[in-house]
Order: sequence, then C-alpha cells, then structure tokens
Amino acid sequence: MTALSYRDKIAVLDLGDSENRFTPDSLTEINTHLDAVLADGAHALITTARGKFYSNGLDLDWLSAHGDRAEWYVAQVQTLLARLLTFPMPTLAALPGHAFGAGAMLALAHDFRLMREDRGFFCLPEADIRIPFTAGMAALIQAKLPPRAAMAAMTTGRRFGGLDALAYDIVDGLSDLDGLLDAATGLLTPLGAKDPGTAAAIKNVMFAPAITALTLP
Repeated sequence: MTALSYRDKIAVLDLGDSENRFTPDSLTEINTHLDAVLADGAHALITTARGKFYSNGLDLDWLSAHGDRAEWYVAQVQTLLARLLTFPMPTLAALPGHAFGAGAMLALAHDFRLMREDRGFFCLPEADIRIPFTAGMAALIQAKLPPRAAMAAMTTGRRFGGLDALAYDIVDGLSDLDGLLDAATGLLTPLGAKDPGTAAAIKNVMFAPAITALTLP
C-alpha cells in the first residue's frame, strides 16, 4: 500500500513494500497522494519505498489478463510520468532497491535521484524482454539521461548498481539505506519553497517534447 507522510514541509510518498508495480489501483492512489501534496502546500516531494524494490514498473500480469485495456493502461502510466516530470516543486526519487522498467522511468521523471549504494539496480530491460519503448517513454529517458547513459540503458538492458549509476549520471548521489531519507531531505531542504506556477512553467518549457510525446492520444 502507498502512504503519504511529511518531514516538516517535505512530502514523502512511500510506494509500498512489495514490487510496487503500477496497478490501476496504485496509479489512482499515487495521483490522490499527489493531489494532497499540492493541497497541503508542501515545499518538495520525495518518493521512496520499503523493501528491496522502488518499483518494478508495469504490471505485466494485469496487462496479460486485460489485453483489451492495454492502450488505456499505458496512457495512465505515461500521464503519471508526465505529471511527475512537471510537478510544481522540487522532486527527488530515493531508491532503496531495484528500479526496473517503468519504475526506473518514474525515478527519471523526478528532478533528482539518490540511490542505495550497496544494493539494488537501475535497469531498463525492454531490449531483453522484447517490449519496445513507446515514443513518450523514449523521449522521457533521453530528456533525462546523457546520450552515453541513454544508449547503454536503452539498448543493452544493463543493470546499473549504485556506483555505475553515479558514474553514468543516472543518479545524483548515493547513500546507505539507513541514511537515504536523511540524505534526500538534506538535498531538498536548502532549496526552500518555490512558486508552483513558476516551477511548473519552467519544467513545461524544459521538457516540452517529452511531455508532448507522453500525453499524445
């Protein structure tokens, strides 16, 4: 189950303690929490999780059982990615473990990323599981990763541990598990509050091509 808490004025959205795949219900829960973060006047947002996964991405079992709703489902996931990409405050993904597929893309949609240094992988496995990237997902990844990292991540299915992810500029820093949230709040707190309208406008301009690709019908 997802949960929302606060560290002073910094919202902490916990994605859960399982694989945290994107089910229709979890997507609704996450968006409801994001609505609350805005209503509560938070200064910044951290997403994280408990257990060995940040998120394992798409719920492939649900997709297999609901093939007739695949287009709708992917659109819901992409809408969430676009929402995080343009969220009107500083955002940070604190990865306590694995971030795979669309879960890795969710992390990329944030402004900053911190990763557990000793365990867990960042991975885009689409090349190995024979699922091509949508235009929107590819645009998001290429908007957030340097070309060298995007090529390695998108075309090889490489699993990046903490040190590799830092070397490829996929994450902004590393931490041990116990200090992960402290490190996240330590990065965000000095940024202070930003005007939401200005923050959203800046991000919409910065990432306009990716936003368009993610939200095209």
